[in-house]
Amino acid sequence: MKFEKKSSTALCSARQSQSDPFAPSVQTMFPECLDARQLVRSSGLASWGLLRIAQGALLISCLGANAHAQTGAAPSDPTRYPTATLAPAANDVFVASAPDSYTVVRGDTLWGIAGRFLKQPWRWPEIWQMNREQIRNPHWIYPGQTIYLDRATGTMRLGGGPNGNGTVKLSPQVRVETGRDAIPSISPEAIEPYLTQPLVIENAEMLDAPRIVASKERVVMGAGDIAYVAGITDPSITVYQVFRPGRPLKDPDSGTVIAYQADYLGTARVTRPGNPATLVITASKMEINVGDRLVPATKPVVINYVPHAPAAPVAGRIVSTYSGVAYAGANMIVAVNRGAAEGLEIGTVLAIKTFGRTFVDKTNGTRETITLPEERKGLLFIFRVFNHIAYGLITSSVGPVEVGDAVTQP
Repeated sequence: MKFEKKSSTALCSARQSQSDPFAPSVQTMFPECLDARQLVRSSGLASWGLLRIAQGALLISCLGANAHAQTGAAPSDPTRYPTATLAPAANDVFVASAPDSYTVVRGDTLWGIAGRFLKQPWRWPEIWQMNREQIRNPHWIYPGQTIYLDRATGTMRLGGGPNGNGTVKLSPQVRVETGRDAIPSISPEAIEPYLTQPLVIENAEMLDAPRIVASKERVVMGAGDIAYVAGITDPSITVYQVFRPGRPLKDPDSGTVIAYQADYLGTARVTRPGNPATLVITASKMEINVGDRLVPATKPVVINYVPHAPAAPVAGRIVSTYSGVAYAGANMIVAVNRGAAEGLEIGTVLAIKTFGRTFVDKTNGTRETITLPEERKGLLFIFRVFNHIAYGLITSSVGPVEVGDAVTQP
């Protein structure tokens, strides 16, 4: 079948005058492109259906050309066509058994919930799309609230208030209330004794710490006894913790003393200010002697900070196991030779690895020096931070953790 020029023009005009998805014509939208009649003549199309297919393809082509003409950049140029940062793919983030939703109950922890959903629990802020300022603040989640998993975007959202009223929030928020009933980051039973007691005394603190210079009656003091203390300079502080400098904690790399482990002895309260001041021992865990030191008592801290990777690379070492044992494992406390000055903060998650031991290979007669690769042992959740030292809870381990092991970003 052969189209005459008149009939093809009339047919094209009639078709485009009707209401259809392709009106107005490509020729009207993009006059610099071929019109339908030129397409028919040049390609020899024999039917209106084939013409429409070709015209659709032409429309797509013209759209791309028009965009290129307006911007002067190729569609593949990332500087002119920026792409939005999308959440990670769900199958790269969530564990296979992750539920579509989960209602928080008493006894839950942020770490436990993160492990229920995420392959890497320290990516909690990324999944909640938190900024750095939000990470540094407590993240209040309450029993009765429901956490929803969005597999399409690889994100999570929170629904329901503290009383479980069922109101769905489209994005998580950091609450400004006290969060007394909010779930903690990690189990409080595992770290509670380490939140209020002095763990370490750094060198600068040791020089300025008030000290017991005399007792009223006994050489060895306990609850109810009177102690005289020199060096108290702030009269507004009335409650102190008594400690005795313990063994020095040395940096495994430099060998220098970075802090002294503090042996907690008890508490004391100021009854008469002065220098020396008069204090009464209100509680004693061990015997207290002249020469023991004091630090202001700290208030109990609720750890509600989200687990997150450090903002910058970390290369540290474990300097102590708090219980004094040779090896530590899951749910035990260790100290590392990095602190606030090196960018650590509450909630930081670190990987524990064997330190790459170097030795001389004597097996082939060449005495070549070989460094063994680091092997991952577990994860460490930082919950208390000093200037150059920090304490963390081992949340998981696949082998014994010991002094000298390395800690890095997870």
